[in-house]
Amino acid sequence: MPTYEFLNKNTGLVEEHILKLKEYDSFKLDNPHLERTFTQAPGCCDPVIAGVKKPAAGFRDLLKNMKKKSGRRSTINDW
Repeated sequence: MPTYEFLNKNTGLVEEHILKLKEYDSFKLDNPHLERTFTQAPGCCDPVIAGVKKPAAGFRDLLKNMKKKSGRRSTINDW
């Protein structure tokens, strides 16, 4: 179940609530004093895909071999 963070408008404190997706809408209606907030970015990104970090040298060698064998129009990124 996802964890949601809400800012309590009355106290100014951030509260965490674990809710099922189907409970989220009714929870928001029942608690109008809570406002959804985000204190940190979700960890949803792979550093290799984001370009922050390159894959290991051995894996890059495999990619180069696949690119070479697949022909000129290959779209394989071998870094």
